[in-house]
Parts: sequence; structure tokens; C-alpha cells
Amino acid sequence: MPKLGMEPIRRAALVKATIEAIGRAGTLDVTVGQIARAAGMSSALAHHYFGAKEALFLAAMRQVLADYGAAVRAGLRAAGSDPRARLGAIVAAGFEPRNFRREAVGAWLTFYMLAQSVPGARRLLGIYQRRLASNLVHALRPLAGARAEAVAGRLGAMIDGVYLREALGEGPPDGAAAEAAVLAHLAAELGAGPGAAPAAGRAAGAAAGPPGPGGRQ
Repeated sequence: MPKLGMEPIRRAALVKATIEAIGRAGTLDVTVGQIARAAGMSSALAHHYFGAKEALFLAAMRQVLADYGAAVRAGLRAAGSDPRARLGAIVAAGFEPRNFRREAVGAWLTFYMLAQSVPGARRLLGIYQRRLASNLVHALRPLAGARAEAVAGRLGAMIDGVYLREALGEGPPDGAAAEAAVLAHLAAELGAGPGAAPAAGRAAGAAAGPPGPGGRQ
């Protein structure tokens, strides 16, 4: 007889193992058996909970997006209504340790690959991109006016580029340096001097509480 209450725990363990496995491998060419062994259970149990490997990958993708979304919402709550603080919080969410660790960065890259052929993955990435753009535009509107959408597009591309470069790098990711590079780009976009750049999310969070996107993530 299955133990009551074990299914959510096992599902979570399989999702975690999937993120770590594809993140380390940098490819979707991992088997359900490899993932199940890393999670401490059998392939049969993994298939029982998720069916095909694609469903397991999509569940992992949802978890990565959920972790990012939670960080954004927390950051926006801490930032309040100040547009510069909100921009800093949105940027910081992508580079905090939980979201910018080696496995998560590798998983993001492979999810983009998955989105090229799997409609469900493409839909999830589309949701992420639309929310990111919406939150950035919302914060940029008071600062950039009619340029807000264009600046948001370039800022989103910059964030994606930082992740891509990090996925091809070695050693532990440096979230603080990555965040600083994106904020420097943003300051240049806004025509501001270094002192006028949005506050780094971690510093803002220390002053105002926990960090979250336009409150709409």
C-alpha cells in the first residue's frame, strides 16, 4: 500500500532531480531512469507520477518559473511604488542565488531548447516573457515615457544574454556581478549617471524588507 501523503513529496523530489540533471548536463538528453535514481526512487514510480518524460520536463520548467515569480513578487512588495526600486527588484530576482545557481541557469537554457519543439514549453516561456515585459514596462513608464516598451525589450534581451553567457561559463555563477551589469545597462538606457541607477535589489531588500514584477507575476 502506498504511504499516504508521499505523492507530493515524491513529485517534488523528481522535479528537483530533473532541474539538477538537465542543468548539469546542459541538454535534454537525460533519461527518466537517471532522474529517478537521483531522486531515490524507481523509474516505474516516476512514470506513474508523470507519464512521459516531456511531462516531467514541463513540471520542472513550471517550478523554475514559480521560483522566479515568487522572488519577483517579494521584491516588488518590498520596493513599494518607487519605479527605480521596482526595476531594481525585477532585475535582482533573476540573479538571486536560488535562481542563478549553476543548475537553474543550465535548466533555463535547455528549456529554451525544449520550447522550439514542445508547444507546452513554448507556452510557458511565452507567459514568462509577457509577464517580464509587462512588469518592466509598468516600472519604466514614469522614467522612459514612450520609450518604455523599447527599453523593456532590450533589458529583457540583456537578461537572457547574461543567462546564455553564464550557461556556457565555468565555476559558480556570480549573481551580484550579473545584476550590476544589467543595472549599468539600464542606467545607460535611462541616460542616468551611475548614482541614479536603480538600487540593486539585494540592497533595496535589506532596507525595505523582502523583495517581487509589477505586482503582476
